[in-house]
Amino acid sequence: YKDYKKGGRPQKLNRYYDDIPDTLSNRNFQLKSLINLLEFFPVQQVYVEESEADDAIGYMCKYTHKHKNKIIISSDHDYYQLIKKNVLIWSPTLKSFVDKQKVLERYGVHPNNFCLAKSIVGDKSDNIPGVPRVGYKNLVKEYGYLFSDESFDSNMEKLFADNLQNSIKSKKKIYHNIKNYQDLITRNYKLVLLDVNNLSHYQLNKINEKFENFNPAWKNMNAYRFLNDLGIKSIDLLSSNQAFRLIKGKN
Repeated sequence: YKDYKKGGRPQKLNRYYDDIPDTLSNRNFQLKSLINLLEFFPVQQVYVEESEADDAIGYMCKYTHKHKNKIIISSDHDYYQLIKKNVLIWSPTLKSFVDKQKVLERYGVHPNNFCLAKSIVGDKSDNIPGVPRVGYKNLVKEYGYLFSDESFDSNMEKLFADNLQNSIKSKKKIYHNIKNYQDLITRNYKLVLLDVNNLSHYQLNKINEKFENFNPAWKNMNAYRFLNDLGIKSIDLLSSNQAFRLIKGKN
C-alpha cells in the first residue's frame, strides 16, 4: 500500500533550548552518541534493515521473548494488540502505562481483538482509511464480542459472516458498509498485524542471532573514555551499575 504512513507527522525536537545551531544535525549526533555509548552496557540493540521496528518488536513479543516480562515504550497504538499479562506499554504521550484495562476503557475493545477493530476503523495517523461511518464505539455496540478476551483477530471471517446476516435483517449503515468494504478491511489487517508476515527469513535469523550471541557486560572504563571525549564528566556510572544490580537481584 503505497500511501501507508504517507505524510506522517514530522519528528519532534527538544525545544527546551532555543539557541542550538542546526538542530537536526545536533539531534542526529546525540542519537549516534547514545547508540555508541549503549555498546558498553548490558543493553542489546537490534537493527533490522528494510523492516519496521513494529514488526521486529511484534516478533520478539510473540516468539523470542514470549514468556518474559516486557515493556514497550511507544505512543503508537499498533502495539496495543501485543498487550498481555506480561506485556505493558509505556506511553510517553500519556506519561503512563497502558494495559488491558486502559485499552478497554478507551476503545471498548480487548487487546486480543484490537488489530481487527483497527483494521475496520482505520488509522488517520498512519494514513490507513477505515470503513466509512464506523468508529470504535458503534463497532463494539454491534459486535460486543470484540470486548471479550476471546481472540477474533485471526478469524475475521466470523465477523464477516455475522455482518452478512445482520445486513440481511437490518438497514443499519454499519452492516452494509462493512459488507461493502471487506477487501479494505482485509488489506488493512495485513498492514496493522504485528507478526512474522512482513519479516523475511534473513531478518528473523538476524534477530535470533542477536539474542543467541548476547553476552551482557559492563565496560565502565570504555564508557568513561567515550564520555570524556564528548566532554561529559559528571555521570557516575558506578552508582548506575549498583542500582541496576540491586533491581536485578530483587527481580
